[in-house]
Amino acid sequence: FLPNFALIKGGPFTTSKLTTPFSSIVDKSVDDSFVRNWLDLLCFCLSGLPAQGTITAEMAMMMGEFYEPGAVMDCPIGGAKSIIDALVRGVEKYGGSLFLNSHVDKILIEDGRAVGVELTKGKGGKTTIRASKAVVSNLSVWDLFGSGIVDQDKFDASFVANRRATPIGKSFMHLHVGFKASREELEKLQAHYMYIDDWERGVDAEDNAVLLSIPSVHDKTLAPDGYGTLHIYTPATEDFSRWANLDRKSPEYAALKEERSAYLWNVLEKVIPDIKQRAHIIRVGTPLTHKRFLRRFNGSYGPAIRAGEASFPFPGTPVNGLLLCGDSCFPGIGVPAVAGSGLLAANSVSLDSLKPQLELLENLKK
Repeated sequence: FLPNFALIKGGPFTTSKLTTPFSSIVDKSVDDSFVRNWLDLLCFCLSGLPAQGTITAEMAMMMGEFYEPGAVMDCPIGGAKSIIDALVRGVEKYGGSLFLNSHVDKILIEDGRAVGVELTKGKGGKTTIRASKAVVSNLSVWDLFGSGIVDQDKFDASFVANRRATPIGKSFMHLHVGFKASREELEKLQAHYMYIDDWERGVDAEDNAVLLSIPSVHDKTLAPDGYGTLHIYTPATEDFSRWANLDRKSPEYAALKEERSAYLWNVLEKVIPDIKQRAHIIRVGTPLTHKRFLRRFNGSYGPAIRAGEASFPFPGTPVNGLLLCGDSCFPGIGVPAVAGSGLLAANSVSLDSLKPQLELLENLKK
């Protein structure tokens, strides 16, 4: 979209409406109460904020694709692993290397420039990777400046304080279920469901909005014959505070998992009434699950930066050669934000990356 944005008649700053809350567009254009509620829910699913806090530019892009003739909600064949496999192929195709089971201990900064990273591999071996052009970090803003991975003395104190003060979105409750179902039964289901208990409570109310995906409806590879898989969750409405001081191995944690997943079971039974009898494998995810496996500060869904009150930062930092990507840098939260911010970070490394990026975008249009 960069070349198109630059060629807007009158200049890109004539599009200031793109930086306003999406509610400013909805309020002037939409009267139907259901449509208004539906748009509010879509905003919340995409940004973790209702329309009053979601930037219009994000919704303009997503709505354009969402309601294109013939548009569908895709499930990657082979599950999420197939996306990772594709990314790995892309990295290795162009000479990149991946270091697995490697903890990044420190981003190395010398003479005001990021020059590499220090890793701990396996059970303790230290390795230093030197950067040829730049270091790109996808850590959240809170983890980058709160984990000790960078020397904060290398940054202006006001810059660090400003970034660490970024408002934090809430977390999730998840339920993953492997269940008994024939191919005929699966084909009678939808692959995606969105559920709201009470519109009047608002899309961001606790135990109100639920999203359900049943990828086995379209993909036979995700479970053995006679079984299916599903994932149901509450999007960014779970408060971390009730989990913060719990030991994951304690009876109290197990009890709270059962209590807080009960609402998900109740909603799931509206789609598959006998799901508890069919369930073969059950995994409950909590904010602590997010914190542990995704190394996500407070298990957060992402930044809660409200349009009209603040804006997302660009990928650059005061340290030369240190660039940032991820949903702390770009509106959208999740895959859209990560992809968009990744493009910006790649183009910011050096100007010689711009032409290949534009060529890639043109090929994607075909």
